[in-house]
Amino acid sequence: MKNTVVVFARAPRLGAVKRRLAKDIGDRAALNFHRATLRRLLHMLSADRRFSTAVSITPDRAMVRLPHRVRRIRQGPGDIGQRMRRAFHQFPHACVVIVGSDIPDANAADIAEAFRALGAADAVFGPAADGGYWLVGLSRRRPARLFDHVRWSTEHALTDTLQNLAGHGVAFLRTLHDVDTADDWRRYAGRRGR
Repeated sequence: MKNTVVVFARAPRLGAVKRRLAKDIGDRAALNFHRATLRRLLHMLSADRRFSTAVSITPDRAMVRLPHRVRRIRQGPGDIGQRMRRAFHQFPHACVVIVGSDIPDANAADIAEAFRALGAADAVFGPAADGGYWLVGLSRRRPARLFDHVRWSTEHALTDTLQNLAGHGVAFLRTLHDVDTADDWRRYAGRRGR
C-alpha cells in the first residue's frame, strides 16, 4: 500500500474553528485563516504523487469540498489520541503521517522527509514550538499505546508521547509554529508580509 498522509482538521464553520485565535482576531478572520490554510495544504499534498492524501474532518458528517484524489476518513469520537489511533488503523499496511491543518509553513517536502525518516525509524515527529507536535508518523511497526496518558494541548504533549516510545527508533523533523494566538498570527503575517 502507498504511503499516506492524513490531514486532521475541523470543518470550516464560523465560530467553530481556531477559537483561541478568534478571541483576539475575530471569528471571521479566524475562519478565513483556517479555510485558506486547509485549502492550500490539501491542494499542495494532493498534487504530490509520492504519497496518497486523506483528510479526517470533524464533525464526521460535515460537508466539505475536497480536491480531486483526496480520500476522506472518519475521526470518530474521543480525544485527539483516540482519533489519531483510529486514523493509523485505517491504513495497516502503509507508513502513515498525520499532520495538523493549522501549520501554515508545513509543505509537501516535510511530508516526503517524514516518509524517508520512517524507512529507518518507527516513528517521526514534527515538533511544534509550543511543546506539542504538528506531525506524527508511524511505520508499519506501530507501538500499541502511543497516545496513552498524553496531556493534550499542553507543552507536555510531545514529551508524554515520546515516553510511550521506549525501545522504538524515533526521528524528528524541523520545529514549526502553529497559529493558535494573536501573537502567533502576527508572527506568521509578518513573515508573509501581510
